[in-house]
Amino acid sequence: MKKRNESSVLQNAILSLQRKQAQELDSLKEQFHITYESLKPINLIKNTFRDATSSPEVKSGLVNNAIGLATGYLSKKLLIGGTHNPIKKILGAIVEFSVASFVAKRADNFKPAAKEELKENEQPVF
Repeated sequence: MKKRNESSVLQNAILSLQRKQAQELDSLKEQFHITYESLKPINLIKNTFRDATSSPEVKSGLVNNAIGLATGYLSKKLLIGGTHNPIKKILGAIVEFSVASFVAKRADNFKPAAKEELKENEQPVF
C-alpha cells in the first residue's frame, strides 16, 4: 500500500512540474517576442527619440533653438529679402546664423517678458 501512495505522490509531482514547465515556456516565449519587437530598428529609433525628448532640459533646448531659427529666418527675410545676388545670399546666411545663435542662447530671457506681455493683454471674458 505504501508503494501505491508513493507512486501517486510521484505522479502528482511530475504533473505539477510539467505544468510549471509549460507556464515558464509560455512566459519565455512572451518575453522573447517583447525583446524581438524592441530590437527592431524602427522601435530602437522611436524609443531613443522618446527618451531624448522626455527630459525637460532637452525640451527647453529644442524650444530655444526653434525660436532662434525662426527669428534668424525672419531677420534674413526682412533685411535681405529674396535675392539672386550670391554676395547678398552669403550675407543673409551670416545674418541668419548670427541672429539665430544670439536668440537661441538668450531665449530664456525673452520667455518671461513674453509671458508678462500676454498676461497684460488678456481681457476678462464675460
